[in-house]
Amino acid sequence: MRLKPGTSWRDAYERCCSAAPEAFHDDRVLNHWGGIWHRDGRPVPGFSPLDGSAIAGLPRLDRAGAGRAVAGAVEEHRRWRHLPLAERKAMVSAAVESMAAHRDLLALLLVWEIGKPWKTACADVDRCLDGVRWYLGEIDPMVAGRTPLPGPVSNIASWNYPMSVLMHAMLVQALAGNAVIAKTPTDGGLCCLTLACALAVREGLPFTLVSGGGAELSPVLVGSGSLGCVSFVGGRDAGAKVSTSLADLGRRHVLEQEGLNCWGVWEYGDWDLLARQIRGSFDYAKQRCTAYPRFVVQRSLFHDFLAAYLEAVGSLRFGHPLAVEDPGDPLPTLDFGPLINASKAKELADQVDEAITRGGVPIHRASLDSGHFLPGQDISAYFAPTALLNPPPSSPLHHAEPFGPVDTIVLVDTEAELLAAMNASNGALVATLSCESADTFARLAPEVRAFKVGHNRPRSRGDREELFGGLGASWRGAFVGGDLLVRAATTGEDGERLPGNFPSYTLLP
Repeated sequence: MRLKPGTSWRDAYERCCSAAPEAFHDDRVLNHWGGIWHRDGRPVPGFSPLDGSAIAGLPRLDRAGAGRAVAGAVEEHRRWRHLPLAERKAMVSAAVESMAAHRDLLALLLVWEIGKPWKTACADVDRCLDGVRWYLGEIDPMVAGRTPLPGPVSNIASWNYPMSVLMHAMLVQALAGNAVIAKTPTDGGLCCLTLACALAVREGLPFTLVSGGGAELSPVLVGSGSLGCVSFVGGRDAGAKVSTSLADLGRRHVLEQEGLNCWGVWEYGDWDLLARQIRGSFDYAKQRCTAYPRFVVQRSLFHDFLAAYLEAVGSLRFGHPLAVEDPGDPLPTLDFGPLINASKAKELADQVDEAITRGGVPIHRASLDSGHFLPGQDISAYFAPTALLNPPPSSPLHHAEPFGPVDTIVLVDTEAELLAAMNASNGALVATLSCESADTFARLAPEVRAFKVGHNRPRSRGDREELFGGLGASWRGAFVGGDLLVRAATTGEDGERLPGNFPSYTLLP
């Protein structure tokens, strides 16, 4: 095995320096605020999850630097919000097509920075661009009678979808008339986001991109009185801190948080279909907010479920996304690559070991020896597929999302037990019920505390007109997707109640 020629980190970074020399210097990446690229912040080392090798690290700003960046975004917002929609559309469209011209480089950066397999990385970029193209065609009626927010939108997002979630939201927020601030995720995506922002600001978009620690920058990026909206995507612990900071400010907010998305199996028999769906659920090592890490299975069906499950996980392919046998070979087709870093892989291994020690039953534990790797490479960020039966209540795997290729399986005997197990995390983003009877699904689905419930199929975040949100503790603030994303980034009539989950009300679309 060898690294495919032309895909090394050096190759990728040199292409960044050539494509956007204003944002990439030979020795570091720059922050962008106030309409200018700045060599500010303290560069810190960065490492790729692929093999532990050095890559570009974050230029971390302090709180004062973040304050200057927010002030610059406020000035840009005052100008941008009065720009006619036709001009905004032209600029956003030009930015999208510029990113499309650099699509393969953006995808390669995602491979190196957050470990996505090539096909998955390309899909992340394509979903962003295609989604924004849809909004360009639909935006006119969405903003009719509405105005931009009083201040810029501040985005703090997790590392797993820099393009199809974060950049997509930024482009739509700007299209709706707002200046946009984004904090580069601490764990990955720096160069991909920087390149995308560089291409956007060349077309005149009012983007601010800054790097730094969440604890240091959040008081400014969340608490500044000049912001129009705060958008957060991440875990419940960090989301709770953001929510607490916003509680007394009365500011527009969108807080997408994790939940334990469950797949229930009840009075079901299409095991070939379920086996294919189980394999698909391991896409990107389940490092997705809409991943399904918990299966709740009718006890009398467990023998059939287990046969389908073991067939599916036994066919998974994982490893280094850029390793090939011959230089002319295409990049490998993998279900997933590494986790985001070695620390996460160790944390997950410790949780699995602890759960087994306390009574969880390992029904599948693959070995890293079956992975697709370069000779002698660092594999400390990789984790082989694992499944546990009946994780103990004391284990984090019992009630929280593992964000890695670890499934837990819970057996139940009654519909009441099924619903209780599927609602273990007090709200989720998605859920699925595999059951043959449409009547049974219609009876059970409303009792599942998830924003979307699929019948014999998985649900996802969705694109274009599809709405997205969460129930219970998995979401705070306005729902998004379709026209709701634009409504969250604009102001309507006085007293407007946006669909969402707010402290004083919950309104489903």
